[in-house]
Amino acid sequence: MLKTFTLGGVHPPENKLSAKEIIKELDIPENVTVPLAMHLGVPAKPVVEKGYPVKTGQLIAKGDGFVSANIHSPVSGKVLKIDKALDVSGYKKDAIFINTEGDEWIETIDRSAEIIKDFNLSPEEIVNKINDAGIVGLGGATFPSHVKLSVPRGKKAEYLLINGVECEPYLTSDHAVMLERSEELMVGISILKKALKVNKAFIGIEVNKPDAIEKLSNIAQEFKGISVQPLEVKYPQGGEKQLIKAVLSREVPSGGLPIDVGVVVFNVGTSLAVYEAIQKNKPLFERVVTVTGKSLQKPSNFKVRIGTPLIKLIEAAGGLPEDTGKIINGGPMMGKALSSAEVPVIKGSSGILILKREESARKEVGPCIRCTMCVKVCPMGLEPYLLMTMSEKALYESLEKEKIMDCIECGSCSYICPANRPMLDYIRLGKNQVGKIIRERKK
Repeated sequence: MLKTFTLGGVHPPENKLSAKEIIKELDIPENVTVPLAMHLGVPAKPVVEKGYPVKTGQLIAKGDGFVSANIHSPVSGKVLKIDKALDVSGYKKDAIFINTEGDEWIETIDRSAEIIKDFNLSPEEIVNKINDAGIVGLGGATFPSHVKLSVPRGKKAEYLLINGVECEPYLTSDHAVMLERSEELMVGISILKKALKVNKAFIGIEVNKPDAIEKLSNIAQEFKGISVQPLEVKYPQGGEKQLIKAVLSREVPSGGLPIDVGVVVFNVGTSLAVYEAIQKNKPLFERVVTVTGKSLQKPSNFKVRIGTPLIKLIEAAGGLPEDTGKIINGGPMMGKALSSAEVPVIKGSSGILILKREESARKEVGPCIRCTMCVKVCPMGLEPYLLMTMSEKALYESLEKEKIMDCIECGSCSYICPANRPMLDYIRLGKNQVGKIIRERKK
């Protein structure tokens, strides 16, 4: 029997329209907008000014504190200005605007196609290089990777778990990376193993990606302590806690982190970025992004520079369809609708989904009938109907007691609700307010 997590979960249509598409390299745009807050934690501080010449890969903003991340220029050219810009969050935030002039990379980056497998850095040197390269979680959370690798005193990492699940419908960027960058990915995993001082790594992949399972299983035989774990298809298996439960049968406690049960989880895209940083001295300034949708002419996987306007990716996939209802940053379950297609690609941009009008239209909301379907599918064992009601009524103290901060915002409750109640919208609102209260209390 295939492994999976045991609590809750749903099975939305997969719609992996771009699963067979190879990664195409997108043309470099004339201008890029590079946000300073595209990672979890404190925004980076600019180290350049208006008029500064920059090269591709050059440091342009330095992480401001431990939980922060360096940012590097995705193009060569001149800094036009440092100003506010709309980003995928829907808010205007500080960003560096760069006018592209060619594509001259910093000299320290190895641009050869050779796959370098050997490395002899110490764990501390690996973590420092990852920090320097500005690597963050590319699965969407954008947590700075050097922080995740810095295991707190009193804790011990036993296993490295690589997330190749990509359970969000439509998205295929991780799948494409596993197929096309397999060996580099394996070297990246070996590097992360050494950084964490662990002997065993598992790559969790759902069985709807049999080609990735077969390819990585074959290559894994050449790498000590790395194995592929096929998993049953179930959403949201890509969540850290659900993946740990599925692969290792360990349960992260409420309010806890994976390291509390001896596990550290990295996404496959992040593992590839680690390979490039350590073996090629390449900072994180580009990534693979899926552009997809049922009305799109050419659903595709693109390798694209950070800061590229999303509209450039949409145009490369055939242009914005006439029946477009919404442009989603991410997938249909956890993604968020965008107000503009001019916002830039950021480090956490895994996909752009173009939804048709009939798909994106909100259905009429009915009263809660206490059917408990949302409770049955919640992978965190919460009561979503109750959390929504409390959020509507601003009962924040009660929300904290009901463990609203444990919600992983997977959207399973909204998906399954027969009354079409916007549970996730209200739960996100409640989480935001409770989070503010908790932070103020800690101060």
